[in-house]
Amino acid sequence: MKAPVVDYKSFRPSRINEPQYRHLKLWLTWLVYFALYFITENLIPAERCHAMHCALDDIIPFCEWFLIPYAGWYLLIVFSLLYFTLYDVESFKRLQVYIFITQLVAMAVYIIYPSRQDLRPLVFERDNLLTRIIGIIYAFDTNTGVCPSLHVAYSLGIASVWLKKKDASVVWKVILVIFVIAICMATSFVKQHSVVDILWALPLGALAEVLTFHVIYRKKT
Repeated sequence: MKAPVVDYKSFRPSRINEPQYRHLKLWLTWLVYFALYFITENLIPAERCHAMHCALDDIIPFCEWFLIPYAGWYLLIVFSLLYFTLYDVESFKRLQVYIFITQLVAMAVYIIYPSRQDLRPLVFERDNLLTRIIGIIYAFDTNTGVCPSLHVAYSLGIASVWLKKKDASVVWKVILVIFVIAICMATSFVKQHSVVDILWALPLGALAEVLTFHVIYRKKT
């Protein structure tokens, strides 16, 4: 098995400021995100939110099978961050900075211009494990704070970092790109996002890309 690039066995919280462990503080940015998520999800009433909708939303059908890539997004984030923490600290830093930029910008937009989508089916046509899980997701993840889509923005960042890794195989990169495309599509097919949310995630991703790789980290990967 591949050995970690940092000896984490010797890590103690008191050593967090040492050069070899300093990057671990970037994990704390998730606390900022969760705090902002709580604010946007619970303190902004739905009636203040602007409904996101376009003609494509009415054409795209609900399909519970897209729950697989939609939920796989969470695993992709955890896998990528843990892998980079262990085996590629510089990629970990870049991905965390990219994600933090998208978090801050998106949350600011959610607060300044609150958004929601009214696309969720009132009743599922089919009763199966997938639709039951989607029902659970609907229950804890409200239909507000949707534009731009963080599902899409994070996915773009993950793909960007992996594609820049010279030691990652071509096969893995192809699989990853296909999976990221499926994730982006899934946000509409499980009716968690309007196509509008997806489109607005693209300039958000472009902004994070420029700031992360061309301003903060100018060194070539």
